[in-house]
Amino acid sequence: MDRLRELELFVQVAQSGSLSKAAESLDLSNAAASRHLAALESRLGVRLVERNTRRLYLTTEGHSFFNRAKNVLAELQEAEAAVHASALDPIGQLRVSASLSFAMQHIAPRLSEYTRRYPKVQVHIEAANRYLDLIDNHIDVAIRTREGEPDSNITIRRLAATRRVLVASPGYLSAHGAPQHPDQLAAHALLVYVYANNPNELRLTQGEQTVVASVQGLLESNDGQILRAAALQGLGILIQPSYIVYDDIVAGRLVPVLDDWDLPRLTINIAYPSRKHLSAKVRSFIDFMVGEFERNDYERKWTSRLQL
Repeated sequence: MDRLRELELFVQVAQSGSLSKAAESLDLSNAAASRHLAALESRLGVRLVERNTRRLYLTTEGHSFFNRAKNVLAELQEAEAAVHASALDPIGQLRVSASLSFAMQHIAPRLSEYTRRYPKVQVHIEAANRYLDLIDNHIDVAIRTREGEPDSNITIRRLAATRRVLVASPGYLSAHGAPQHPDQLAAHALLVYVYANNPNELRLTQGEQTVVASVQGLLESNDGQILRAAALQGLGILIQPSYIVYDDIVAGRLVPVLDDWDLPRLTINIAYPSRKHLSAKVRSFIDFMVGEFERNDYERKWTSRLQL
């Protein structure tokens, strides 16, 4: 219990920036709160919080520990909420945000099964290729491809990792040949997703070797499906996450290029506003998607090399 209270106090301190506010939120005296924080730092053997007369701030170790501690507490709250909500019937409108590609390929095809299980839930899909503010846009759950959330009030649950791959149609490769080294990409037509991090720079690694290739798109777009359609028509080499082009690769419609080189991977998460008790409709969708990803073994598929 002391360890749990120490974690709760530390997370409250980090979020409020005040020991006294954290103590008040947990119904502790300032002296008791100081003892809990000191005990936590002593047990870990590091300084988590620095204080002066004007402000309180986290150390580097404190920031790292805060991210982990917050998720531990969120998981515990979710476990408790799941038990309390298990008897409740999922009902009402569920607002889901995802990129157009993810919504088309991995949510829409599953809606018939989800609504069969939970017929009282009305699903609203907000397709957006940029991350919407969950609170301002009244989003219940969002699918996002980044490691964490800058807002401490957002909780994430990991779905899968995915490679980013370069692919092209057989027709394009027959006409133009396949690059054998990243340096040769400059001589090819590229299809570039403009919302990627550093879209005109590809950092490719092979073992200990790293090559940074500057690329200029023949076609650039803020939507992956436009670029995918262009690749299928033989317009150029596409750079996209494996979860978008995996089925095309398996079917032979697109062929991996430079597949023995790796781009930085992405992590696919479900993000949702942190609450003491998740509603049954939100819990049902999260558990449904996690189950679907595990059943289809997506992480293994999307992180494998697919020279078919």
